[in-house]
Amino acid sequence: MENEKNGFFLVREEILPEAIKKTIRVKDMLKRGEARTINEAVERMELSRSAYYKYKDYVFPFYEASKDKIVTLTFLLEHKNGVLSSVLNTISADSGSVLTINQGIPLQGVANATISIETANLSVDLEALLDKLRMVRGVKRLEVLGQA
Repeated sequence: MENEKNGFFLVREEILPEAIKKTIRVKDMLKRGEARTINEAVERMELSRSAYYKYKDYVFPFYEASKDKIVTLTFLLEHKNGVLSSVLNTISADSGSVLTINQGIPLQGVANATISIETANLSVDLEALLDKLRMVRGVKRLEVLGQA
């Protein structure tokens, strides 16, 4: 292709080739100190060193790519007292800074809400915060809309 540009994409893990998944796991093992050397980590993951070196600079967990960014989340919330407040408290508890909140009028017992947060001071990685937000009673759906 002419004028092909390098870009970034969000891709669900289940469609990635096994070598890329293992590369991400090797990087995580090294970061957490579960393996002392690259050689040890790739052997444990049954990944060749050449495959690791081929992909290591090109794959990152979502939370690493979203660190020190503004992330916009979209929610489908049950129309019950305190649901939005619980979502905001969960963000605040992990030192997230809410920049904007937009909530639609509830229809058929649910309301759409869009919240933009700054991730620079989060006390947990973004993925962990998203997991906590999904567990908030009354959150029917949560998706990452975008990041800046």
